[in-house]
Amino acid sequence: MTPKKLFTYFIKNFTIVLSLVLIWRGIWYVLDYIDRGFFGTHAYSTIGGIILGIILLYLPDKDLKEIEKL
Repeated sequence: MTPKKLFTYFIKNFTIVLSLVLIWRGIWYVLDYIDRGFFGTHAYSTIGGIILGIILLYLPDKDLKEIEKL
C-alpha cells in the first residue's frame, strides 16, 4: 500500500470512529437530561438499562456468551 493510500485509509477510519464517539456523546447527554427530568436520579434508568441490555444480548441466540468473556 502506498503512503498516500495508507494515509487516506487512516483518515477515513479515524473520521468514522470520531463520528461514532460524538454521536454516543450526544446520546449520553440526552439520556442524562431525561434522567434528571423524569426520575431525578440515575438509579432507576441505570438498573433498567442493565436489564434491557442483558435482554437484548440474550434474545438473538438465547444465551449470554457475549458477556462470558468479561
